[in-house]
Amino acid sequence: MSDLVDKVDEMTLSEQQQGDDKDHREERDDQEDEDEDENEEGGDADKKKKKKKKKRPKKKKAAAPAGGSSANLVFGEPSRPQVSRFLGGYTDYYVKYGQTLEPSIPVADLFRPGHFPVGEIQPHGETKNPDPDMNLRRKTDEEKRAGDRLLEAELYDKVRHASEVHRQVRAHAQSFIQPGIDLADMCERIEECNRRLVKENGLEAGIGFPTGCSINHIAAHYTPNPGDKVTLQQGDVMKIDFGTQIDGRIIDCAWTVAFDPQFDNLLAAVKDATDTGIRTAGIDVQLCEMGEAIQEVMESYEVEINGTTYPVKCVRNLNGHSIGPYQIHAGKSVPICKGGEATRMEEGEMFAIETFGTTGRGWVVEDLDCSHYMKDFNAPHIPLRMPRSKKLLSHINKTFGTLAFCKRWLERPDGGSFTANGSEGKQEKYQAALKNLCDVGLVTAYPPLCDVKGSYVAQYEHTILLRPTCKEVLSRGDDY
Repeated sequence: MSDLVDKVDEMTLSEQQQGDDKDHREERDDQEDEDEDENEEGGDADKKKKKKKKKRPKKKKAAAPAGGSSANLVFGEPSRPQVSRFLGGYTDYYVKYGQTLEPSIPVADLFRPGHFPVGEIQPHGETKNPDPDMNLRRKTDEEKRAGDRLLEAELYDKVRHASEVHRQVRAHAQSFIQPGIDLADMCERIEECNRRLVKENGLEAGIGFPTGCSINHIAAHYTPNPGDKVTLQQGDVMKIDFGTQIDGRIIDCAWTVAFDPQFDNLLAAVKDATDTGIRTAGIDVQLCEMGEAIQEVMESYEVEINGTTYPVKCVRNLNGHSIGPYQIHAGKSVPICKGGEATRMEEGEMFAIETFGTTGRGWVVEDLDCSHYMKDFNAPHIPLRMPRSKKLLSHINKTFGTLAFCKRWLERPDGGSFTANGSEGKQEKYQAALKNLCDVGLVTAYPPLCDVKGSYVAQYEHTILLRPTCKEVLSRGDDY
């Protein structure tokens, strides 16, 4: 851990020194310009010694700008405060990197390769039930650090790149999400910003999954279908959940939007529970240990809504999950209540640590029209009889692979990816074909998950990486 901190400190110092070197070079250039002007004046200069020469104002530049187009970046000071409750930082924090106020510059153009912001570093949590044979399989500290360095260029840069895209997209979203906004328009704005900043490139870089905007008793998996007209109200509790991926490395991160202070304790409970799960996570920690710690924190809260006090409950059948390349749910589930599997977390794994707190019964069921779909990661070859099903499956394979998609994307002119399809990707009369693909098991439908009507559900989520020497909360930001 100390070696990692030293390494980060050395990197920061190196960047500062580069910035200082630039300032010195600029001062030297200014002085040379002044000397040239004095030489041109020749002998007249001696007669005008008492006359002060006007110096050109120096341009203020940030230290160690990064990216190929950094010379054209304009660096600013963040100034726009948050609108929603329980969020910190500024919604325009990214201007300090040279990003435009309405984010338009791909994040790859703001940072040099290998210099994307590092996530929050935490020590690994410790298991209460150590494996007696664990020490025989563990690596030495030197081997761990060597493994960490090997992964630096290959994996870390991709996930940090995707994480910074997520931070900038969600910061921009936090600036315009207000009561009265149309949810379909909101999702389109978030997703367009995501595509711009990640520099959408088909399956190599793009959106990880559709933007979830589940309101009140709807806990997850809701995004507007074509034609849906739903607006955000002052008294709503909305979960915003979206992903960014680079080479299949998905960053899965979510927060809760609320404007009414009576929901503060609900948001505080879930945020505290998620942070507890993150602190507990670590190599060799059993998943059931995390569920127990999360539940203890979550259910220590209560919230008063319209004069009635409710205990905050864990949604028992919603979990965090491991993440693999092009696989949002990679097999391991992180429970948010006591019990569950004794399976251990392992070195090199990525997890989405997410918790859901509710004022309802603490159990969700599938309800409402489905909007989320995803091709089965292990789908076998199944002969299809319907020509439209074959055509739609070909489109899914080309455009989304095994990443999740929604009906809104199928009806876009580009069918979900301009890189993959140009402006000729829109799917027509696809409903029966989509149902057929679900019926035969090639595609899975993920309908909205709902608690009882009248209840309120909140969610917070971060993606973590279990590195050999520490864990990195990749998606952590100043906001949450």
